[in-house]
Amino acid sequence: MNNMKKIALAAALLCSAGSTLAQEVINPSWYIAPTVVGIKTDHDFGVGEKDWGGGLKFGKPVHPMWDIQIGATEARTENSLTDYRQTVVGADALLMLSRKQIRPFLLVGVGAERDRASRPGYKASGWSPYYSGGVGVQASLNDRWSLQVDARANKAHLRNDDEFGFSKALTKYVGVSLIYAFNPPPAPPAPPVVQPEPVAEAAPAPVAPPPPPPPPARFEKVTLSATELFAFDSATLSMPQPKLDDIASALQADPSITDVDIVGYTDRLGSTKYNQKLSQRRADAVREYLVSKGIDGGRLQAHGKGESNPVVTDCKQKKRSELIECLAPNRRVEVEQITVERRVQ
Repeated sequence: MNNMKKIALAAALLCSAGSTLAQEVINPSWYIAPTVVGIKTDHDFGVGEKDWGGGLKFGKPVHPMWDIQIGATEARTENSLTDYRQTVVGADALLMLSRKQIRPFLLVGVGAERDRASRPGYKASGWSPYYSGGVGVQASLNDRWSLQVDARANKAHLRNDDEFGFSKALTKYVGVSLIYAFNPPPAPPAPPVVQPEPVAEAAPAPVAPPPPPPPPARFEKVTLSATELFAFDSATLSMPQPKLDDIASALQADPSITDVDIVGYTDRLGSTKYNQKLSQRRADAVREYLVSKGIDGGRLQAHGKGESNPVVTDCKQKKRSELIECLAPNRRVEVEQITVERRVQ
């Protein structure tokens, strides 16, 4: 059984035992990983020398046990007769054996490689499919930075075997990557509240008078800053959105609340027509978020009012960044007919 089959068998066995692996909370953010590689080419290319190269990967945890990584590398090696270059573009699946600070993993990958070999009187090149297997480890440096080291073997089936003179090539790689996550990890969940056990009393307590009736329902307008909801000039909600989650909880708790108006506003920067469309898209985005939390869309109406009803009007800054900051209160989304109740300590 060759090395690639052994790696595939180990991966299958570990998948079947996945309930005991990778139990830690993961950071679901995409990350970037500049990479330095050491390469040892197949001696049939006429080189067989060790040399260096570099590349760039993008990755993302997609499951407590799996990462995906896509990227490309370029490496070159030569001797007195032959100059050889290899370009690799592919995708890897990393089976994470842990999600702690030190994270060993197995990897399998597929992709395409371009082999180019030249020497006096001879020149050959071509793209070919490959599959790969290997092992590695990641180590956290802090909540955004990690280090990855891996070793792998790429098995290519050469399409231009008539030029190269052989049909299969094995390339060995050792890579060192510095990983940077685009977003910080999510906050850990709050610990459960443990209620104290009741203390038995020797005598029955006197009957307390009935509590006073609750105050009548109160309706209020909730104003959400667009800076908290969206990036500048964007209608895509940033995550997470705890305030919108509070509004969704209030609506779920009281189905009698209907005709909820969600009104989007912008500042005066840009054309009136563009601002009107942007405010409508932002109001629609808030409505769609509440619907995704289980709220009946018939209870929600979204309106865009562009740059009307500004909160601040005296912003005269010349520098655009300062003007944008001054006009921030005008970029908002208002949700009317909502009461969000919170415990008062």
